[in-house]
Amino acid sequence: MTPVPLEDVFLAAAALFVVLAIVLFYRAVVGPTTQDRLLAVNVLGTNTVVILALLAAGLDQSWFLDVALIYALLNFLMSIAISKFTVDRGGVL
Repeated sequence: MTPVPLEDVFLAAAALFVVLAIVLFYRAVVGPTTQDRLLAVNVLGTNTVVILALLAAGLDQSWFLDVALIYALLNFLMSIAISKFTVDRGGVL
């Protein structure tokens, strides 16, 4: 039995995270409450960062990590902005 190359494992894991992203996208669109939608969008952003990191490792392309880092920072700022907007409207996350 031949060992599976590590790059293939990273790419398979990225594919599984893409499937998870589809489920999260459904929750972000259909979510019954604003809190569910906010949490789904935040987890979807984190999931995207993980996918980009796995692609960087699987394809041996370091620039994917640069994109993942920028996306993580934007995801964090988006979470803060939406949370502030929700609290200012009178809701409590």
